[in-house]
Amino acid sequence: MWRKNRSVSKSGNCIGVDLNRNFDANWCTEGASDEPCSEIYCGAFPESEPETQSVAHFLRSHKDSVKLYITIHSYSQMLLFPYSCTSDEAENHNEMLEMVQEAAQKIRRYYRNTYKYGAGAKTIYLAPGGSDDWIYDLGVKYSFTFELQDRGRYGFLLPPSHIARACNEALTALKTIARRVIEKIETPTSSPLTV
Repeated sequence: MWRKNRSVSKSGNCIGVDLNRNFDANWCTEGASDEPCSEIYCGAFPESEPETQSVAHFLRSHKDSVKLYITIHSYSQMLLFPYSCTSDEAENHNEMLEMVQEAAQKIRRYYRNTYKYGAGAKTIYLAPGGSDDWIYDLGVKYSFTFELQDRGRYGFLLPPSHIARACNEALTALKTIARRVIEKIETPTSSPLTV
């Protein structure tokens, strides 16, 4: 299974950059590698890759209208939020924790499947250079990473018979979190009545 993009390194011996290590969020620190042959190679510099540049450019130009960012990965069955690039807690850590906790509870109730949840660095491992941390630092207050099924039996090669369920679990989490974000950012359109 190929993890990186297909760019060729300057040495020419190895191919690809891990795009989830290529954003400018504690870029290429512990949890990433500056070795081009590594699976977690961070690239020559932050946003060195055209894919990362495109995503970053789009999000920068829409940052004031983006209220929720979700990046979907596999595998591990986890619902994560910043930070993954450091063990520091995000300013609204408890707020995001409540959201993923509720989402995990709904997945368990509807699909009888357990998802771990929490800040990325404390729940899975240090992963600098991710888009979730980068956009959070850009000012998008609600940023999440979904790690889909499974926990390792099939790994990245989830059988087709499991895909619909994995999608339904992700959709359940997305709807749960999106509803909470909408509740938090909605502003009243009229002043309250006084009696």
